[in-house]
Formats: sequence, C-alpha cells, structure tokens
Amino acid sequence: MPLFAKNLLALPPRTKGVLAVTAVAILAIVFFMLKLATAPSYSLLSSGLDPAQTGKITAALDSQGIAYELRNNGTALAVNKAQVPQARIALASQGVSVNESGSQPGYELLDQTKLGTSQFQQQVTYQRALEGELARTINGVEGVSGASVQLVLPEDTLFASEQSPATASVMMQNTADTLQPGAIRGIAQLTASSVKGLKSGNVTITDGSGQLLWPQGDGSAGATAGATKQATEASFSRQLESKVNAMLASTLGPGKAQVQVSADMNVDKTNLKQLTYGKTGVPTKSTSDVEKLRGSGATTGGTAGTGSNVPTYSNGSGSGSGNSNYDHTVKTTEQAVNKEIKTTDVAPGAINKLSVALLVDKSVPAATLNSLKQTVAAAAGIQPSRGDTIVASQMAFAKPATPKTGPVPTTLLGPLKWVGLGIAALLFVFFMARGLRKREAESLGTPAWLKQIEEPISLAQLEQSTVAMAPSGLPPRVPDASLHQLDQLMEREPERVAAQVRQWMAAD
Repeated sequence: MPLFAKNLLALPPRTKGVLAVTAVAILAIVFFMLKLATAPSYSLLSSGLDPAQTGKITAALDSQGIAYELRNNGTALAVNKAQVPQARIALASQGVSVNESGSQPGYELLDQTKLGTSQFQQQVTYQRALEGELARTINGVEGVSGASVQLVLPEDTLFASEQSPATASVMMQNTADTLQPGAIRGIAQLTASSVKGLKSGNVTITDGSGQLLWPQGDGSAGATAGATKQATEASFSRQLESKVNAMLASTLGPGKAQVQVSADMNVDKTNLKQLTYGKTGVPTKSTSDVEKLRGSGATTGGTAGTGSNVPTYSNGSGSGSGNSNYDHTVKTTEQAVNKEIKTTDVAPGAINKLSVALLVDKSVPAATLNSLKQTVAAAAGIQPSRGDTIVASQMAFAKPATPKTGPVPTTLLGPLKWVGLGIAALLFVFFMARGLRKREAESLGTPAWLKQIEEPISLAQLEQSTVAMAPSGLPPRVPDASLHQLDQLMEREPERVAAQVRQWMAAD
C-alpha cells in the first residue's frame, strides 16, 4: 500500500470527514465551472415565428446538428452564437425562411398557401406579403430602422364612382433627424409606386415619436413647419458641434473644451422671380408719314373784321395772288429694350442666425483662449454681418467620476473560468500536502503498555483472562487491560507500531 494511502488511513475520523467534505465541495465547484465554461452561448436568430413553422425549423437545425433554443413559447429561436451562419444556410437549404427580429414576413407567405384557401384568405395573405416586402425595402434606406407598413387595399366594384382609394401608413422607429434630405419624399414615392392605385398623397409616414412626416411638406430636410423645423435645427447643430468638438479634442485633449451651437434656420421653400431691363434699346421697326399740300392763287377781299369795314382802315389792304406747295414728313421708330426674367427656387435650410458658446477649462492658458475663439468662429462659419455671435468662457471643469466596475466582458469569461479552476486545484493540493506533512512530523509518545512488557511473550498468554505465569519461574502477574488494546492496535496499525519500535531501537 502506498505511503500516501497509509497516512490517509491513519488520520483521525474527524480529519477524514473534513477532507471528504472538502473534496466533495471542490468536485462540485469544478463540475459547476466546467459546465459553465462549456455551456453554449445562444444568439437570437428570429422572433415572432409562426408556431406552425417551428417544427420545420427545428427539424432543419437537427439535421445539421446545430444547437438551438426555443423562447417565448416557441415564437422565438436562438441558436449557438458560433453557428449562426451555419443555421441560416441550413434553413435556406431546406426552404425554410425566418424573418429578422421584429420585421414583417414577405412573399414567403405565398409559399404557404394551402389547398382549399378561400379568396378572402388569399387576398389577406397577398396584402401581408406586400406589406412585409415594402417594410424590408424601406428598412434598407439609410437612417431608417424598424419600419412597418400597413396597407388598405380597396375591393373591386362595378362602378368607378364607388371605388375607394388605396391608402398606406409607414411607421419608423427612428426619428426624422436621422434621415437624409429628401428621404421621406423618396419613401412616399417608393410606397406609392409599389401598390396599384396608390397615390403618394395617400401615404402617411410617422417617426418613432409619432411626428407626422408625410404628407406634410415635400419630405426634404426642414421642409415642414413646427417640430420639423426644430428637428432640422437640432440635426444641424449636432453635426456642427461634433465637428468642432472633435477639433478641440484633438488639439487640447479630451475634457478640455466644449462647444454648444444654437442655429436659427429658414426651412421655408420660396420661389424668387427677378426682372432685369437692358440699358440701351435696339431699333426693330421704323415708319414714315409724308404730308403734302398743293394749290393756285386767288383775289382776297380783305380780312374779316372792322379793318375792312371802316373806310379809313381799308386803304392799306389790297389783293394778292400765288401758288401753295407744302410738304411734311413724320418718321416713327420703335425701340426694343432688353428684358430678362429669372425664376429661382430657393431651397430650404438657409441659416438666419448662428449662436456658438465655447467653454474652456481653467487648465488651458488664458493666452490661448483668444486664438481658440477665432479658430472656433472660423470653423463654425460665424458671420457677424448676419448677426451671428460667439461667446467664450473659461472655468474649472468638474472632474469625471470614476466609472464603476462593470460586468466582466464575455470574451474574458472563458479564460477566467479555467484560471479559477486551476487556482482551486492548486489550493486543494497545497492544503492536502500540508496536512499530511503535519501528521508525519508528529512524534508519538511512549505507550504505557510497552513499559509493562519486560520480555517477549506470546499473544496467547496476553489474551488469557486468568493470571498469566511468566516463564523462568517469575511470580504471577495480574493481566492488564492495556494488553488487549495493544493487540487491537497491532492488528489495526501494524506499520505504526513497527515504526515506533524501530525508533526506540535507533535511540538505544
């Protein structure tokens, strides 16, 4: 028997119990840590599944040996994070389609049509499929997330006057300031062009806050009044702040300066007409009118009045004769003046006024503040003639709070598990070896029964309950109860008794 096993068996029952409990606890910890380390990490692949499709999905995953987990009463599917691509390929190869988390199913609904389906059910299925395809297309627009589409398709009627128009509603989870200019108009036109008989004016688009984006305005950035004007100003201010703050952080370092921008923008779309006349004209038409008068001479009877009636005045008057020849020409020239009419559509988004606040930490030298103010004014596009203002202040910034220790990253969880397992094993071996060394170093006292044995005697004589007679004619001795204990000790621990005897012999 090995020495380790002999020493372990020689320990007291209490020590053996403690060691047994410790070993079981360590084994339980090791088992738990191994199970935790080897447990697969699941990633949500799809939600909102049809329970009728769950069996096909699980069968396709089982055929490829992919670990999966059903959640939310079978309506959500999670697979091993390391096997997500294989799961998608396996489902696609089996003809099973799962929609992304939170999106609407598309034309794959038409593949699930059963024999005997009524016309009403087919129409509803087609409408659901069309809504899903539109939602997927709109989600592909930059800045759009979580779009859902609802359609109202009219029923065919005999009379066109009784036909109700088709309508559509688009709900987006994002806000309007995340969209590019003109994106809302594009979404409305895309939706209207995808549904028969749907006009863009019958499309309603709202964002995650419930704000109406269409048909109010033309869909360009800042084209609507009220909240859209505020959203446009907020988006412009954030972009300008991020640009200037990035410049300050790269120059002064993080946490040294901060910029806040408040923009007043004109979001009204206007039409400007301009009329311009030339300085000189160009002759385009010339006309002339000639007036002529011809006649022969005649005797005149004097002029009318008192001169010819009074005798004294009539002496000077006489008669005359002659021919008349009168010519008069009138010329008319029309002048054409250059005229220019210019029509301009002024796009919305012009800046009426810009206000910039610059806050600098006390650690920045005061001599740098003036040059920093000028730099920020140039970067922000401050124009004093437009009424723009910039205010710079310097004060002590609050010290950032020490971040609390967050959760352990999942990438380090695996190595930490194995490190903890190794430390636990080393501690177990250390304390076991230490306990055994202490037991080996203990010195055993001389038993009283060994002092009572003066010469070798047989075991049969020790077991006798009567008075034993010693050889060589010695007087009888009364048997001691310790002899029985000696017999039991020798049977139970012969090696220990032999070691003690060898120690006494070496001492002599």
